[in-house]
Amino acid sequence: MVTGNLLIVIFILSLAALFFLILKMKLEPFLALIAVALGTAVVIGIPLNEVPGIVAGGFGNTLVGVGILIGLGVIFGTFLAASGAIEKIAQAVLKAFGKEKSPAGLAITGTAVSIPVFFDAAFVILSGLIKSLSKKTGISIVSFVTALGVGLIVSHSMIAPTPGPLIVAENTQSDLGLFILYGIICAIPATLVGGYLYGMFIGKRFNHSGEIEEEVVTSEFTPKKEISTSLSLWMLALPILLILLNTFSKLLFPDTTLSLVLGFIGDKNVALFISVIVAIIVLTPYINKSKQTLYTEAINSAGIILLITGAGGAFGAVINQSGIGDHLITTMQSWSIPVLLLAFIFSQILRASLGSATVALVTTSSILGPLAIDLGVTPILLGLAICAGAIGLSLPNDSGFWVVNKFGKLTIPQTLKAWTVGGFIAGLTALTTVYILSLFSGILPGL
Repeated sequence: MVTGNLLIVIFILSLAALFFLILKMKLEPFLALIAVALGTAVVIGIPLNEVPGIVAGGFGNTLVGVGILIGLGVIFGTFLAASGAIEKIAQAVLKAFGKEKSPAGLAITGTAVSIPVFFDAAFVILSGLIKSLSKKTGISIVSFVTALGVGLIVSHSMIAPTPGPLIVAENTQSDLGLFILYGIICAIPATLVGGYLYGMFIGKRFNHSGEIEEEVVTSEFTPKKEISTSLSLWMLALPILLILLNTFSKLLFPDTTLSLVLGFIGDKNVALFISVIVAIIVLTPYINKSKQTLYTEAINSAGIILLITGAGGAFGAVINQSGIGDHLITTMQSWSIPVLLLAFIFSQILRASLGSATVALVTTSSILGPLAIDLGVTPILLGLAICAGAIGLSLPNDSGFWVVNKFGKLTIPQTLKAWTVGGFIAGLTALTTVYILSLFSGILPGL
């Protein structure tokens, strides 16, 4: 197998090939991802008899995490849209934040929701607001996708009890309460700068419709009767509240029967399934279409999303198998740069190369965490720098890239400019806040 710096060259070339196939050759992203995954595996030198298993395994393992979620999420979103609930929620956001600040409202909403709810689930649940808000305000779809996506990924990467930050706090031996507090402090400016301000900037470069590549839900719905704002908000919040049961039951009732029951109900797939059933029952009086028609449209829309998301996971599995991450770790440990910046870059590169914020957080913190005191920095500051690095540079080897692309209804270039760049800017903003906090080291508790 190929080793050393040549691995990085192959990784860069594989991304270039992927963009060429999708953007220039107009190949369907699913086919392009599978082709590049197979080609990259062969070039790296993975034994030919192992390549199909790695690609198929990466595809399957990705769908294990998000497959049911995507299918249920599309059905849930379809019923919310058909009942007029999405429209009502959009009106509530507009009323609370005003027309010009509505992307900020969506970004802050995303930041709060993604603390207890995994990124993919949260984006699927909230994505229905994007098109409705864009239509009402005339603000680009790209602005809203950036605001929502960045808001979600910031808290996903920085604020415990989300698994990644929770593991970072553990590996750096940080006080969890203080780590959560400072994580929130770093997350707020990161969300506003990378999600809201940059989102407004990049959105002005595109037509307000977003020049969408493909509609996830293609039909427009006319509700039978008007739904209330309170019911609309409760329906949107239902899966989030159910998932919260899982989070808090483990904290309040560990190792009890009640914890097991609530944990089952609060599993993201079970919670969304329950929410779909409730939506079907509660929202039917407001829907002016047959259930069978809605099921068919939703399932048809989910199919291509599942294929592309799984193919992104297949590409990511090949990259993981190549050993690029291990090589980067070995190389970066010899760099003579400030500790906090090293932690950020370390986490950022692993995020880009491995396609997973959580894996980048776990890997980086497991290596640098025990060395915090020896490196001359407090564990909390080191952990926050690691978390900041995992926010941005989501590339096509990340299944989240395709969730944002398809549910956000963007083209590939728009996804890169909005989601990938926006996340990177948010990460840099979070790192800047970490450095500002470091100026108060010895004054603020834990720093």
